[in-house]
Parts: sequence; structure tokens; C-alpha cells
Amino acid sequence: MEIIEVNSTGLKKPFLDIARKIYKDDPNWICPLDNDIASVFDPEKNNYHHHGKCIRWILKDGKGEVIGRIAAFINEKKAYNYPQPTGGCGFFECVDNQDAADLLFDTAKNWLITNGMKAMDGPVNFGENDMWWGLLVEGFVMPYYGMNYHPPYYKRLFERYGFEPLYEQISNRIEVYKPFPERFTKIAEWVAKKPGYTFEHLDSRQFDKFAADFMEIYNDAWKDFDNFTPISYATIRETFDKLKVIMDEHLIWFSYVNGEPASMIVIVPDTNELIYNLNGRLNLTGKLKFLFNKMSRRNKRMRAIIMGTKEKFQKHGLESAMFIKLKEYVLPLQQYEELELSWVGDFNDKMLAIHEATGAVFSKRHITYRCVF
Repeated sequence: MEIIEVNSTGLKKPFLDIARKIYKDDPNWICPLDNDIASVFDPEKNNYHHHGKCIRWILKDGKGEVIGRIAAFINEKKAYNYPQPTGGCGFFECVDNQDAADLLFDTAKNWLITNGMKAMDGPVNFGENDMWWGLLVEGFVMPYYGMNYHPPYYKRLFERYGFEPLYEQISNRIEVYKPFPERFTKIAEWVAKKPGYTFEHLDSRQFDKFAADFMEIYNDAWKDFDNFTPISYATIRETFDKLKVIMDEHLIWFSYVNGEPASMIVIVPDTNELIYNLNGRLNLTGKLKFLFNKMSRRNKRMRAIIMGTKEKFQKHGLESAMFIKLKEYVLPLQQYEELELSWVGDFNDKMLAIHEATGAVFSKRHITYRCVF
């Protein structure tokens, strides 16, 4: 077997194509857009390159066939926040062969060691954890866009190598036309009417204002979690620019208490419903297919990619009120059928409690692993 660094234009295509080979007979898999995967490794499109570095490889067998791939990352803002300097690996794809997987993991590990790391998390992204994060271990159905999908045997490949679970990531789903539990609805309606409590959906004409509100809420809501690093305006802008094509401003809500940003939820229609037949390629033909799908197929699924509340407002029921505001908009559309709340770490009891209060049911389980060298 031969490991080859992806360091030329000609090697970028095999890196992308191996995923199509691995999943060619899996009816649930939807090929992510090649452009989105490639952008992770482009310093001009991913601001994480400003405070970190990444590398990627493909693996060929003795016949010269590509049988796997992997990438390794170091995020300088996070790497030294752990008991040992920790990097990451991701975008792992491999045939069902432990020796091949071990060689891929060893390659990432050795590069990380060379760069001063003593552990690696995986599979993770060189970016925010709302995309391409964690190994799917339960819920092998059509994924939402940006949510990792894997064959069941990947769990064995990771664990036999020496990866151990760091935390579980739980996704739950809500059936849109199913009423919220009575207690949840009463609290939401009471909160929505409280003096000084206001609710606004995103208005892109005032993007800078909402970006500042998002940053303020996000950085307060997660500040007490282990190894948290604040989000930047550049990352927010980058994320929302990627969402523009499918974004519905009425699905992104902010709550305020006496004018102070307090809570927010970001929901997007599921891109996978619109790219299911593109095979990852957004060339001219792909763009025409996408436009046709967008005009002829109405999204039935939504994904909540992030939800957060400032610490001092976390028992005010603001999340409940925002869900009511969402339903007031969504139900008359007679379009959406499902909302996936993804994902919440098993360490986040407060957010899991909110999921339960809405009446959401289990959807998927991912695991983020760590391998200490």
C-alpha cells in the first residue's frame, strides 16, 4: 500500500472520488458537494488556516487503486487547551480493511507528532463543529447536509486502532405537524407575552447587527464548556455566506430581553433534498439540476444547526417561545414535515432537556473519539 500526500491539483479528484466508491451501493448516502469539501482545505475560503494548518492524503493498494483517504488538522486556538496537545483527523474514508485504516491513522498520527501533538480527535472538521463532525454509529438513514454519514464498520476500524469515545453527539427530531406538549406550549406562550421580551427573525439587510448578536450569545452560552474558543465575526460571515443559497430568514430567530441579545436558533432547509442527484458535482449540469430541484421539489426537512442562550437567561423559557414563533411561520406553509435538532453533546444536559421538552424523539448518534499517543 502507498500513502500519497494530496499536494497537487491532479490528486484532489481521487481524494473526492473515493467517497463515491465507498458509498456507491448505499441508497441512504447523499454525496456532499465537492466544492464544500474542497473549501475546507482552501486558505482563501476557510479562515481556520489563519490559526492552524491541515494536510491530507490518499491511500492506494498494490494495484494502484485508491482505497482510502484521511486529513489531519491542528487548530492552534484549541490544541493546547487539553491535558495534552491535541490535533484532529477527519474526512476519513476507507474500504473494510483494518491494515489500510491503520496506515491512514498512523500517517495522520505521525504528522501530528511531528508538529508537537500528543493526541488526535476524530473524525472532526477543520472548522466549526456544526459540519462534518463525529462518527455515525446509530441512525443509518439519509443524513442531513453537513452531518457525517458512515458505514457501520467504521466504528470497528476506529476502536481497534485505539480510539476511545470522547463524547456522544445526540440528534433528535420533531414531527412538525405534531403539537408540542401542553406544558411546553403554556410556558412558551407565557414567555412570548412577557414585558420586555421581543423576538426577531434574521434580516440579512441588517446582517452586521445580527452577526454581532449571534457572536455575543454564542460566546456567552458556551463559555463554560471545556476547551471552548470564542467564535469570530469572520467565521460567522463565512458560515452564513455558505447558507445563502438555501437560507430562509424566517427560520433563524433571536430573542431579546429589554433589548439585550439573549437567545438564538439557526435552522436551515436540508440541502440534501436538493442535491440528491448531483453526485457532489456543482458544474453547469449540476447547477441546472439544483435549480430544477429547487423549483420542482419543496424541502420537507429542516435542520437546527445551532441553538444557544446566554447563561443568565437559560431558565427564562426563551427557547420555547422561539419554537412557537417558528411554528407560526412553518405550519401555514404546509411544506415542512420534519425538523432535526442536531447535534447536542451528551455533556450538555440543559440543551438535551430542551429537546425532551419539545417532544422530540431520537434520530441519530455520532461519537467523537480521541486517541492519545
